[in-house]
Amino acid sequence: MRRLLFILPLLLFVGVAVAFYLGFNRDPREIPSVLIDKPVPEFALPALPGYQRGLATADLKGDVQLVNVFASWCVPCKIEHPVITRLSREQGVPVRAINHKDKAEDAIAWLKRNGDPYAGIGQDLDGRVSIDWGVYGVPETFLIDRQGRIRYKHVGPLSPEVVERDILPLVKELRKG
Repeated sequence: MRRLLFILPLLLFVGVAVAFYLGFNRDPREIPSVLIDKPVPEFALPALPGYQRGLATADLKGDVQLVNVFASWCVPCKIEHPVITRLSREQGVPVRAINHKDKAEDAIAWLKRNGDPYAGIGQDLDGRVSIDWGVYGVPETFLIDRQGRIRYKHVGPLSPEVVERDILPLVKELRKG
């Protein structure tokens, strides 16, 4: 019994040390989404003033496409914008957007300054639709299959490496199947 009292704290320490060690090997940017392989949430967002197309659940069926959640006040959104533009214009991947908690005039000015690669932009003024999508912050990007299911989620700005390694191969696979 006395020996057990000495061994128990040692076992507890080893268990905690192993848990910490395993935790340090995880990428903090990888936030799992419970929505992967599930249909996109039901929603309908209005277009920005002066724009013809908003964004709704029905828009996300029929083709493999991306949904990018952005805001004019988001610095990383500006950094990823050329990558989004190339995906849309050069790679032929339709990209739609949710403008997250942004003033319409700020979003419109941002798009005029940086270019508009989006096939449709829904204005999510209060962030409720973004919450339904499981958005933690901006930017976040989702890959949607032909049936309107979320197949991939990327938290943070897209980089050319992420596009080449993760997104384009998955787009190609989803377009085949």
